[in-house]
Amino acid sequence: MRGTLATTTWMISFISSYSYAAHTLPDIDNEDFIRDCVRIHNKFRSEVTPRASDMLYMTWDPALAQIAKAWAKNCLFKHNPQLHPPHKLHPNFTSLGENIWTGSVSLFSVSSAIRNWYDEIQYYDFNTRKCVKVCGHYTQVVWADSYKVGCAVQFCPQVSGVKELYNVAHFICDYGPPGNYPTWPYKKGATCSACPNNDKCLDDLCVNPQRDKVKRYYSVVYPGWPISLRNRYTSLFLIVNVVILLLSVIITIVVKHKYPNLILLD
Repeated sequence: MRGTLATTTWMISFISSYSYAAHTLPDIDNEDFIRDCVRIHNKFRSEVTPRASDMLYMTWDPALAQIAKAWAKNCLFKHNPQLHPPHKLHPNFTSLGENIWTGSVSLFSVSSAIRNWYDEIQYYDFNTRKCVKVCGHYTQVVWADSYKVGCAVQFCPQVSGVKELYNVAHFICDYGPPGNYPTWPYKKGATCSACPNNDKCLDDLCVNPQRDKVKRYYSVVYPGWPISLRNRYTSLFLIVNVVILLLSVIITIVVKHKYPNLILLD
């Protein structure tokens, strides 16, 4: 009786977990998911040590996201073997880079997964390019020439190649062009000092709307804040003005409440 009850409880728990994960993990067209993937990549790219002089701003690519999603559905902890020639999965890139993260559904977030990749910096020596453990995920995240990214997260009851881990979030990001050539991931120097011609500097990253194929960018400091290159400072000025106006109203209310008989003269 106890064995039957335990088995039934396990089955209900398994089905509930599957249902929960399948319905709550974001799809590749989820705007918050897209914004997080882009913003968090760019946040780490803008904060590299030593500083980068040629780091490109990374923007979303729907085709890369589709490629990542198709591969994630296989629930395999290994890289897609078709990312490089003679295969060509993307219309604009002959080769692609890829990072993979697998972990508990309850622990998954875009920020935690990408940070896990970035934290490999502790094993990487920039000056000698030597790695004492695993560094390939980190170097791909901060590869200066990779300017397009597409990610997907898939619920998997189990991932082949990962033992003793069940009902997981399988998160994959694909990059174009790929990184991890046998050279430095970026050029050391003053931020934006080695940007390509016609690029502008935004949040210590090189941007070019024609290359990036976007009309606006998003702040790496303030999530969800769209930034236009033309009116970036105007937008900041307007935001500050609103804050000042609100403070003025609050101060006026407080003063009138404390001094009801106070008369203000022009």
